Amino acid sequence: MSLVSSPPRSLISVLDRYIASQLTSPFIFGVAAFSSILVSVGAVFELIRQMTELGLPLDVAGRVLLLRMPEFVALSFPMATLLSTLIVYSRLSTDSELIALRSAGISVYRLIAPAIVLSIFVSVMTFAFNEAIVPAAKFQAGVTLEQALKQEKPKFDEKNIVFQQYRDVKQPNGTTQQTLDRIFYAQRFDGTRMKELTVLDFSQEGVNQIITANSAQWNYEAQTWDFFDGTIYLVNPNGSYRNILKFEQQQIQLPRTPLDLAANKTDSSEMNIAEVQQYLQLVKQSGDEKRANQLRMRIQQKIAFPFVCLVFGLAGATLGTRPRRGGKGASFAISILIIFTYYLLSFVCDAFGRLEIFTPILAAWLPTVVGMSAVSWLLVRAAR
Repeated sequence: MSLVSSPPRSLISVLDRYIASQLTSPFIFGVAAFSSILVSVGAVFELIRQMTELGLPLDVAGRVLLLRMPEFVALSFPMATLLSTLIVYSRLSTDSELIALRSAGISVYRLIAPAIVLSIFVSVMTFAFNEAIVPAAKFQAGVTLEQALKQEKPKFDEKNIVFQQYRDVKQPNGTTQQTLDRIFYAQRFDGTRMKELTVLDFSQEGVNQIITANSAQWNYEAQTWDFFDGTIYLVNPNGSYRNILKFEQQQIQLPRTPLDLAANKTDSSEMNIAEVQQYLQLVKQSGDEKRANQLRMRIQQKIAFPFVCLVFGLAGATLGTRPRRGGKGASFAISILIIFTYYLLSFVCDAFGRLEIFTPILAAWLPTVVGMSAVSWLLVRAAR
């Protein structure tokens, strides 16, 4: 007896290939449509105003528009996922194809599997886009625009640079407690030198120092600060002066953190996660806990945002399986309603996070968790 081996079964069934092919065109249409809307509202109108009122050259405006495009394309990915899944599953439901498939014993969970795969793929793509392309392109767009309008701003905080240095002090009970060592303040930074400085130094036992100077510059060879035209006041802990020293140039051992704080980009939307984390470490050293909290929330938001694609994809597929009249117009209207509701909740959570009513993790993830919970409930109901 001869054995005839059956051909190997593909991991991707005919049904999966069919639904995936149906999802592709609406997704591309959604990216184009939502990107066009977002770029018009977010960039085109402002660039036209700058061309007519400020004389921005057309070629520069075109370059800035191209550099801003990745930002809006990334924002359109979740919306396009929602629109495509909603359109495709609504059409399958309207044409009674879903009824036929369910009559053949295929569950709703199996039917929406292609939508889940698409959503996960778009989530990964969104994360990669936001990390590798969007921050650098947005930063370059800002630089190009400022140079063209001759409004170039220094890429540093030019005023009121504050840095607080702490050290861990071991307590008699074995615990450690942070104690303030120094407060560094510079009125201005011109890109090379700090100007009008005051340093309060509490690091030495039995004497405090107050250092004032006209300017200070980081010495890269000695890895220390050169202070110029200043005075050092030595003060006893009881408040009486012990000594006054005037100097023309004095090397003072301080960390270079104030320079890093002044010279770094400050807009977290122009940084990827690794850059925001580096900036967060600097801000923590400055003692600005409010700003540090906002950066922690920004990091969590950058991680959470791609998961919106999964929520929207599941929402579109689940709602699409329910019989509905209205065709693509109704699908588009439902998509707008879901998108509006989600982003409204995101804005509210972001505001609560900034006010420190919510923790950074709660503020960043609550919209996604609420959305996923609502979609899961709808999915269970649709599967009954």
